[in-house]
Formats: sequence, structure tokens, C-alpha cells
Amino acid sequence: MTPQTAALIFCTLMALLAVFQLALALGAPLGRFAWGGGHERLPTGFRIGSVISIGLYALFSAIIAERAGLTTIFPMRSISDIGAWVITGYSALGILMNAISRSKSERYTMTPVVIALFATSLVVALSPTP
Repeated sequence: MTPQTAALIFCTLMALLAVFQLALALGAPLGRFAWGGGHERLPTGFRIGSVISIGLYALFSAIIAERAGLTTIFPMRSISDIGAWVITGYSALGILMNAISRSKSERYTMTPVVIALFATSLVVALSPTP
């Protein structure tokens, strides 16, 4: 898989997760898939967390897209070089956190998604600088 393809897959997954987080923030009864699965409709604090997540997903996507050579957003190349590794590490931690969730819905749905995010971000992080 090329770094560009991996970045496009990563960004697509992030966009889908952003839509999911927006639905959660707006009160959709999907809480069993996120934030530990303890609430069908998220309380205010978790809804705020979902909105913050959307911003983080956009930032992560921009970093991965730039590292793969798809965009030029950041003033210094080191932001995307280091950022890609931070995102890869964050995704690895996300695998663990989703895999140990008390919620079966979250565990069985989000763990594979985060594995895909980890794999695609790793491809991008390991790729030569474009």
C-alpha cells in the first residue's frame, strides 16, 4: 500500500468517525459504541468530548495527509514527521483502550476501526519523506 493510499483510507475513517461523534454530540442513541459504552445518550461532558474529538480528527487527518505528500498545510515539515508518529502511538493506545472496553458494542466495532487507523498511520509514518 502506498503512503498516499494509506493516508486517504486514514482520512476517510476519520471523516466517518467525525460524523459518528457529531451524531453522539447531538444526542443520537449510539453511546454504547463510544466513551466506554456506559450511556445510550451521552451526558453533557461526553458530548463536549465528542465535539473536541471532531477537531482532533481534523488535525490528525491534516497531519497524515501532509506526511503522505497530499497537502501542504504546516509551516515546518517536522510537524507532520513527528505528528505522524504521535498519531501512530495514539492509535496503538486506542487499540488497547477499545479492546478492554466494558461495552461489547464498542469493543467489537471500534477496535477493528482503530486497528485500521493504526496500520494506515504506520504506513505513512514509515514512508520516506515525499
